[in-house]
Amino acid sequence: MRIRAAIAVPAVSAAVAGLLLTAPQSQAAAGPDRTARCAEKALTVRAKAVPGHPAVLRVRVTNHGTRACVVDRVPTVTFGDLDGAALPVPEGGTGTYRLAVRATAYADVRTIKDPRDPEARRVDAVTVAASAAHWGRSFTAAQLGTGRRVLVWEPVTTWWQRSAAAADRAIGLS
Repeated sequence: MRIRAAIAVPAVSAAVAGLLLTAPQSQAAAGPDRTARCAEKALTVRAKAVPGHPAVLRVRVTNHGTRACVVDRVPTVTFGDLDGAALPVPEGGTGTYRLAVRATAYADVRTIKDPRDPEARRVDAVTVAASAAHWGRSFTAAQLGTGRRVLVWEPVTTWWQRSAAAADRAIGLS
C-alpha cells in the first residue's frame, strides 16, 4: 500500500496542476466572493417619496463600516401591518449586492400603480431593511412625504442600483 500511495499522490498532483495550467485564466482564478454580510449597525437606511411621484419611494443604504460588505440584492420593504413585502423587479432577487466603505446604493419602490385603485390599502408606515435578516428602519407617511398615509397595492421594488437615476430607470420613471 505504501508503494501505491507514493505513486498515486504525485500522479494526482501532476494531473491537478496540468488542469490548472491549461484552464482559462478566468476559470483558474475564479472563486466565490467572501465579502462578509453587512452588520445592521454599520448601515444607514433612508427613504423618501420621489418628488412629483408620491407612489414611488426612493430608498438608499450607506455603508458606514470599516470594510466592504454585502446586503441582499433587493431591499426588504414591508408596509404597516400588511402581510408580505414588495416584490423585486426584475424577478430573481436572490443574491447579494456589495457595498464598499462609504458607498451608497439606491432602490425605488412603487407602492401602487394607480392611486385611484379601489383595492388600495392604506398604511401609516413603511419599514425598509437592506437585508431580510435585519430589523430595518420604519418611516411614517409624513417622513416619507406621502401625506397622512401610504397607498399600497401590489408593491414592487428594484434591485439595489449605483445611483438614484439608475433606480428611477429600473422602475420606469425615466
